Amino acid sequence: MNILRSRLDPAWIRSTLNPWVMMTSMSCSKVMLSTLPPEPVIASKKPYKVELVGGKRYSWCTCGHSKKQPFCDGSHKTKAPGMSPHRFVPEKDSTVWLCGCKYTNNPPFCDGTHKSEFIQSSPLAEESDVKS
Repeated sequence: MNILRSRLDPAWIRSTLNPWVMMTSMSCSKVMLSTLPPEPVIASKKPYKVELVGGKRYSWCTCGHSKKQPFCDGSHKTKAPGMSPHRFVPEKDSTVWLCGCKYTNNPPFCDGTHKSEFIQSSPLAEESDVKS
């Protein structure tokens, strides 16, 4: 009985759990409560016409928050944790249309998804940022 009582003592709990709580709080700055993947915001309801250089590595923004659309500027680190850019290297110099709505089935290239009612009726990233 004394063992149970001593382990229920607040001093024992603090001394035993406090180092663990402190270590956990330092290593985990943000807890994600949802198991669903994060959803991108719509940066543009039209694709971006871009000149690509063959052999160069590009990072296409997947979250929609980048100020350097259609390319990544690192905004996903704070505004969309869990998302990362889509990296690609074109084989040759080319002019392409990169997706602006972020819902393409052929990333990073536009596949016409932006024409859907879902995209056309949704707010753009800037509009949703202002409302938040």
